[in-house]
Parts: sequence; structure tokens; C-alpha cells
Amino acid sequence: MARLFWICMAGALGTGTRYLIGIWAEQRLGRNLPYGTLIVNVAGCFLIGLVMHLALRTTAISPALRPVLTTGFMGGLTTYSSFNYDTTRLLQTGAHGAAVFYFVMTIALCFSAGLVGMGAARLVAGGQ
Repeated sequence: MARLFWICMAGALGTGTRYLIGIWAEQRLGRNLPYGTLIVNVAGCFLIGLVMHLALRTTAISPALRPVLTTGFMGGLTTYSSFNYDTTRLLQTGAHGAAVFYFVMTIALCFSAGLVGMGAARLVAGGQ
């Protein structure tokens, strides 16, 4: 039961972080694209690559902490359901070019961020 509590608390922190990043991105980058969603998806992919590599290949992250960070915090942070909705909304409003750009950038940047996260973990863990 304690694990569930910590996963839920971390999920709330991830959700709050996502909300604040969304506000920041809209204020700084505008409303032409859902930049907040893009930012949290890229960051989440980087973080899950980093955390999972460290958790599975080293003792840096304990088995008990891993689901708190991944299922909890990153589950609250990342927003693939929002990604789907935002892309669909762009298509429905006739912004086909923006929808394609957003889709491609999200997939490419998130995949790349995951690889970079794993690489960063290897640097931190000494090539393990």
C-alpha cells in the first residue's frame, strides 16, 4: 500500500509539472502549436530512458523507486493522450501542415530524447 501511495504522490507531482510547463510554454512560445505537450513528451522520453537504464543496469535506482519515477512521475508528466488530441484538433481545424509538423517533431524528438537519456545514463553509470 505504501508503494501505491508514493506512485500516486509522484503522479501528482508529474501532473503539476506538466501543467506549469504548459502555462510557461504558452506564455513564452505562443499558441500556434501545443508546445507544452511537446516539451513534456520529449522530457518524459529522455527521463524514462535515463531512469530505466540506470534502474535496470546499475544499483543507482532501487527496484522500489523505479515505478515511483516511471509510472508515477513520468506517467503524470507525459501526455500522449494530449498529443493525440492536439494533433487531431489541428487536423480538424484545417491546419494540416502544422499537424504533420507537430506529429513528426514529436515522434522524432521523443525517440531521440529516449536515446540521449540512455546515453546519458551510460555516461553516469560508467558505460554499463
